[in-house]
Amino acid sequence: MDSSNETFLSVECCVAGGGPAGMMLGFLLARAGVSVAVLEKHADFLRDFRGDTIHPSTLRIMDELGLLDALLALPHQKAEQLRGQVGEFSVPIADFRSLSRRWGFVVLMPQWDFLDFLAAQAGRFEGFDLRMRAEVTDLIEENGRVCGVRAQTPDGPLTVRAALTVGCDGRHSTVREKAGFTIQDLGAPMDVLWFALPRRPDDSVETIGRFDPGRIFVMINRGNHWQCAFVIPKGSYAQVLAKGLPDFRATLLKLAPFLADRTNQVATWNDVKLLTVSVDRLNEWARPGLLCIGDAAHAMSPVGGVGINLAIQDAVATANILAEKLRAGAVRPDDLKRVQSRRAFPAHVIQSGQIFIQRRVIKRVLAGTKPMSPPLIMKLLGRFPLLRQLPARIIGIGVRPEHVRTVEMASS
Repeated sequence: MDSSNETFLSVECCVAGGGPAGMMLGFLLARAGVSVAVLEKHADFLRDFRGDTIHPSTLRIMDELGLLDALLALPHQKAEQLRGQVGEFSVPIADFRSLSRRWGFVVLMPQWDFLDFLAAQAGRFEGFDLRMRAEVTDLIEENGRVCGVRAQTPDGPLTVRAALTVGCDGRHSTVREKAGFTIQDLGAPMDVLWFALPRRPDDSVETIGRFDPGRIFVMINRGNHWQCAFVIPKGSYAQVLAKGLPDFRATLLKLAPFLADRTNQVATWNDVKLLTVSVDRLNEWARPGLLCIGDAAHAMSPVGGVGINLAIQDAVATANILAEKLRAGAVRPDDLKRVQSRRAFPAHVIQSGQIFIQRRVIKRVLAGTKPMSPPLIMKLLGRFPLLRQLPARIIGIGVRPEHVRTVEMASS
């Protein structure tokens, strides 16, 4: 490789990956007076069918930062309840209004708008450096310690030296691969087909999850369109393709008859995106000079839509624990272990719940051939509205929620 045009950068923290965890961590560290470079391999944040649900736990963080009103000024939809449907039995299963008047709802917003918002807020601080089209390719190691990364950009190689490198580069993390971390695969019985269909003004406003024998179909209200998730058994995508688009459209029509005049909007298979679901986690999140958080440390199932929000909680905890030590140049391996100790428990609890639902509900539904009766828990949620506060708390706030503890330094 020609290194004649190589660029060198030195910062206190290098963040690999500009997703929710990386951008939130970069913002919080820069806000706390830490010099930080965030390296994002893409030219922008525009990616279809990424997680677009911002849960109350994240909204509360934005409120603590004084940014909630500015965030909600961006185009978005609100979901105050989540509804489940088995056959023709439909009932609200989570009511987020019980959590707070300020942030008692789920915000549906394109992830690129949320990331652009965080980038703009982080850009107010002179210690923040966002490098787009900078793909991390390797780690720099000296005497058993990670001292930064090597990246490739359109302008040539980039070398970033840092006291701490944080892998926020998702479930296919280059950082965790190069670090040689052991990955524990927890398994997933399904994949998801994502696509969009037009939404009419007289359609329901609620997010809907429908469970029928052999099929699970989720429709998320995105204002002028429905973001649709069609859940299929793991590895069965080729079979879906073989049956053809007419069969796929007919199945959608059975699940949601009101879509009769819209299913032809899925004109080709190019209109459908396959999400290969994986659930895994690292046994160890850190080495000297290196830490992984978010999906790089614990890839989540789409069940509950909690992955983004758990990653953001990781970022908040990381900034709380490490910002002051980064400013002082005194981050030790034990400090990195504190992050894992703080965040591994909630990640394991949520993953355990997701795996339980995958095995006891999703796998059985997808394998089913006979009409289903609504489970007892759905009947109870329908009869006793107060019970809906519990799933709202679990989905909306989660386990061991974080609060912003860092102090804002002067902006540029």
